[in-house]
Amino acid sequence: MSNKTGSRRAIEALRAGVPSRDAVQALGCEQLAIEEQFRAQLQATKEAAKTGEQAVGMLIAGDFGAGKSHMLEYLQHVALGERFVCSRVVISKETPLYDPVKFYRAAMRSAVAPGKRGTALVEVAAHLDPTSEAYNELNAWVHNPTSGLNSRFASTLFLFKRLGMDMELRNRLISFWAGGSLEADEIRKYLRSCGERATYKIETITHKDLALQRFQFAPRLIIAAGYAGWVLLVDELELIGRYSWLQRARSYADLARWMGKIPELQTVGLSGVFAIMSNFESYVLEEKHDLEALPQKLRDKNLGDLAKQAERGMRLINRDKARLKAPDTQTIQQTCEKIRQIHAEAYDWQPPPLTVERLGITSMREYVKRWITEWDLKRLDPTYTVDLQSTALEQSYSEDTTLETANGEETEKSD
Repeated sequence: MSNKTGSRRAIEALRAGVPSRDAVQALGCEQLAIEEQFRAQLQATKEAAKTGEQAVGMLIAGDFGAGKSHMLEYLQHVALGERFVCSRVVISKETPLYDPVKFYRAAMRSAVAPGKRGTALVEVAAHLDPTSEAYNELNAWVHNPTSGLNSRFASTLFLFKRLGMDMELRNRLISFWAGGSLEADEIRKYLRSCGERATYKIETITHKDLALQRFQFAPRLIIAAGYAGWVLLVDELELIGRYSWLQRARSYADLARWMGKIPELQTVGLSGVFAIMSNFESYVLEEKHDLEALPQKLRDKNLGDLAKQAERGMRLINRDKARLKAPDTQTIQQTCEKIRQIHAEAYDWQPPPLTVERLGITSMREYVKRWITEWDLKRLDPTYTVDLQSTALEQSYSEDTTLETANGEETEKSD
């Protein structure tokens, strides 16, 4: 960390327990096995895109405060360096995993392009070259009935090529690709101005299906613009444990989908990384009996396909997690020294060295907040004797009806 402003941003992020680019750059990453696995995943994503397939994603597990969010931030840094567009999404009431409409919009709001700070799809569109081979491949795929896409995508790509210099229309098209609304009548109006009124039918489609198709379209659009693909980094997956049983089932199925584990539903150019609490398996899959009960409940409701997909998602959580390595004494000491140096630069003083001991199951987040709090107090009053106490937080997996949302089945109008 080379400047006071950056150092202060890093300290504030670490104090709040929220990862930031400054904090990640200052501390780096000690999870070398996960980093190596992720770099291999990125390479596999590039290769798979050439053959119309999706590489398998990664599920990261760790206890509260173990550094899952820090890990995702670091992986974003790695992916941006490999020229991937990246999205960080935190599962919440506003962004449920099982709702592709809200999930896609959240992913697009957070999307960043390598070396850019603006809206990612605006940057992507700026790099589209309608005369390039990559664009022609995208155009051919979108217009091919085997793509399964609604004609909104073919028509808007055509309009982008034909009328892309109209900045108002250009912005409307990019907004549509990012999850915004663009009425069928408006699309037809622009098509008529190009003499293409009869070429595109503009079929009716539900908001949910349109969102799922946007997920198919966006990474191919990103690749056509010269980027490597789209990385989706999803935090706090454990919130799905508080959903109703049907919402959990849909979430398990979507986890398998975005991880590239459902062959018939693969998303070319997308690479997924999800972070979850280590205890989710025992508290939800086992104690709530999801592994055994959910598939049967779904089949009883004639939802056999969803049952199969949910089973795949649960097997991922049960068997295929990359666990964060607990820090040893040396790692804790080295991290303490790094943060001491950042604190010194941030506030123009010399924080006293701390004697670091490994305290049972104390999380790295707790260590960090303890160190920063002690230095903050010592900076204000060097004679103060610091005595810190902590209270453990327990993750709740009880069902919460306030997490219920609409299912996105409303239709986009075709006329």
